[in-house]
Amino acid sequence: MRVKTERSKTSDAVKILDRMAGESPELARLTEEARVNAKVAQLIYDARQKAGLSQAELADRIGTKQGVISRLEDADYEGHSLSMLLRVATALGKQVSVEFLNLPKARIRAGQVRRPAHAHAGD
Repeated sequence: MRVKTERSKTSDAVKILDRMAGESPELARLTEEARVNAKVAQLIYDARQKAGLSQAELADRIGTKQGVISRLEDADYEGHSLSMLLRVATALGKQVSVEFLNLPKARIRAGQVRRPAHAHAGD
């Protein structure tokens, strides 16, 4: 007979995803990529809204189409490039900051540190 362990209930999506990933390095990696994509999309959306611009107006400022801005603001979009982020930031009077943060040692030991499949040298 299995003993049911009591877990505290949460509506925090990040905590729920962490529980679902469990010990799977691949699922943990995919979850982390999804978090980053969602965060970048939200940052672009928030900055555009704060500037009082529509997607079409921002697109015009950086010489692209509204659909490109729509994709950049989509949490499921995986094609964010540093050059496009720099163009968006400049058009919004912002700058991009990139930093490398230390991973928890447990994730390193578990083999969860791998280069994302969609990353390319020079990105």
